[in-house]
Amino acid sequence: MLEPIQTTAKKIKRLEIQGARNVAIAAIKAIETLAKETKAKNKKKFLKELSEAKEILFISRETEPLMRNAVRWIISQVERSGKEKIKELAEIVASASQRFLRNLEDSKEKIAEIGARRIRNNSVILTHCHSSTVTYLLKRAKKEGKSFEVICTETRPVFQGRMTAKEMLELGVKTTLIVDSAARFFMNQADFVIVGADAITSEGNVINKIGTSMIALVAHEARTPFYVVSELLKFDPATMYGDYEKIEERSPNEIWKNPLENLIIRNPAFDVTRRDFIHGIICEEGIISPQSVIEVMHRKYPWVFE
Repeated sequence: MLEPIQTTAKKIKRLEIQGARNVAIAAIKAIETLAKETKAKNKKKFLKELSEAKEILFISRETEPLMRNAVRWIISQVERSGKEKIKELAEIVASASQRFLRNLEDSKEKIAEIGARRIRNNSVILTHCHSSTVTYLLKRAKKEGKSFEVICTETRPVFQGRMTAKEMLELGVKTTLIVDSAARFFMNQADFVIVGADAITSEGNVINKIGTSMIALVAHEARTPFYVVSELLKFDPATMYGDYEKIEERSPNEIWKNPLENLIIRNPAFDVTRRDFIHGIICEEGIISPQSVIEVMHRKYPWVFE
């Protein structure tokens, strides 16, 4: 009965589903499908199925705390319920899934509303990689009648920056695509930088697509404000207890399909941007400092720390 979970995990691993929000949504829907189709005869076996599903999803991509938080929360609702009948437990999964998805949608709307206020007419914004939350924010600003330009890095080696460029062009935004290594050359033309996030640590550091920390350093040098756009639920509670957010290394074939013999190719998918280089995190609670994330999390989502 784990087929919907395994199918989703494979798609996540192959990058057919990408972006922290999209990965979380896919995982939630897979858990919901599993609950609907389960053949478990009692609560104990149902929870065992959910636990196995959780492990499969968790190893599909290492740097996905939003997905992990979502799955953990849904399972916790089943564990805490006094229900025993499978049909009732499946309904709890469905209800919890929909509540989490609504929360994600509400957060996206709030982030877009808050972030769009930072965009002034004739602004030039530099972006890196592709974040559905970032592009939604920019779409909101455009809908409000603001005129701005976007500089997109191509984002090697999988070129997710092209997705951002395509969406901006479809929106009617003047868009420039540059190679990643040209970020310093163009930084002085940007009024600010906006990037997404895959994870936020307890120290307020941000894990995002490889190259983000380099761009943050360049922005710091140029005194260009560097903003991270993220739902608070990308916070990884494990980092409070000494764990480091794992950095996924992807296939060398993404960089060079037929490399030279004996050549070592490294392909980390993410890097860590220190909080010192982050002007602010645009989240559903406002624009906050990286250092205050853990405090705001305790207030907004206390269950994450349980």
